[in-house]
Amino acid sequence: MLRELDAVIRAAAPALSRWFVPGMPPGQPGMTMTMIGYGRYRYTVKSSPVPVIWPILGIALQKNYVSFYNQANGDGPPFNCAYVGQPGRARVSAKGVVTLTNIDDINLQTLAEMVTAIASGLDSGQLTAR
Repeated sequence: MLRELDAVIRAAAPALSRWFVPGMPPGQPGMTMTMIGYGRYRYTVKSSPVPVIWPILGIALQKNYVSFYNQANGDGPPFNCAYVGQPGRARVSAKGVVTLTNIDDINLQTLAEMVTAIASGLDSGQLTAR
C-alpha cells in the first residue's frame, strides 16, 4: 500500500522531494513517528527554540492503518478538509489527516488531484507550510 501511495504522490507533486523522516528523538520537539516525507519546511514549537525540519506531505504506517499528513494550508480549516467525503472510504479528520486501512479505501485519482492542488497552491503562494 505504501508503494502505491508513494507512486501517486511522486507523480502528482514531483517538485516535492521524497525523503525518509526518522522522527524526532524522545524529549526533542516534534513528532517521534517515522514516515516517508515529501518536501521540507522548518518550524518551532512553543516549548523549544530548536527548529524542527518536517515534511510538507507525509505517509506513515500506523499499527492498523496508514496516515497521509499535509502541512500545507491556507487561511481557514486544513486544506484536506475540502476533500471530506471525496477520497472513498478513507477518513479525513477535522485536522485534515487522511487515514485508510486498505488501498481500496481511497480513490487514487482524488488523492492525486489533492496532492496536485497542494503542490500548485504552494507554488502560487495560496498555501504555505505550517
